[in-house]
Amino acid sequence: MGTKMDFEFIKEYIPLYIEAAKLTVRIALIGILISIALGFLLSLIRYYKIPVLHRIAGGYIELSRNTPLLIQLFFLYFGLPRAGIILSSEACAIVGLTFLGSSYMAEAFRSGLEAVPDSQLESGLSLGLTRFQVVRYVLMPQAVTISIPAFAANVIFLIKETSVFSAVALADLMYTAKDLIGLYYETNEALFMLVAAYLIILLPISILFSFVERKVRYAGFGD
Repeated sequence: MGTKMDFEFIKEYIPLYIEAAKLTVRIALIGILISIALGFLLSLIRYYKIPVLHRIAGGYIELSRNTPLLIQLFFLYFGLPRAGIILSSEACAIVGLTFLGSSYMAEAFRSGLEAVPDSQLESGLSLGLTRFQVVRYVLMPQAVTISIPAFAANVIFLIKETSVFSAVALADLMYTAKDLIGLYYETNEALFMLVAAYLIILLPISILFSFVERKVRYAGFGD
């Protein structure tokens, strides 16, 4: 017979998970916002093939996407102090998430930019629009619309990746679950609250992005 779930234990430690969830969401939000800004800049550099910067951006993206976040965090938290650079757990988490996330966001935005036909850009220029106006009114709206599915997938992916932050002693959701399991051996209850917390965070985001994607696609390509 399976063991029963201890709901009194769950009730007692829900506040601890709420605090851990707040920390997880805050760091994820900061990291994702910076990732979007940096990723957008990287995508423009690669799309327009800006000399020198194009190669640097490409190397950055390859390095970021081909190394696990956990290894990046270990380097930031345990490796940098040997060079005299000491970062807090939160700073390591934000930097690591940004380093990983910006490369994925860059590729998402770049795929959107490259999907816009050159004929539309040429048509905009022939109508008397400046290059900046063509980028703003023709290129970017379509590129962003096309990028939404990949963008949404990246946001969800990055939030899931926060589960490795506990490796640098950050008191996030995973750290809290592992701590409770180690102290009280209430594995089922601790993992149940962990899964529930991530589901509560991710499900509304997934639903929101699905709604936004339908609306934007209808507005951009309907009629």
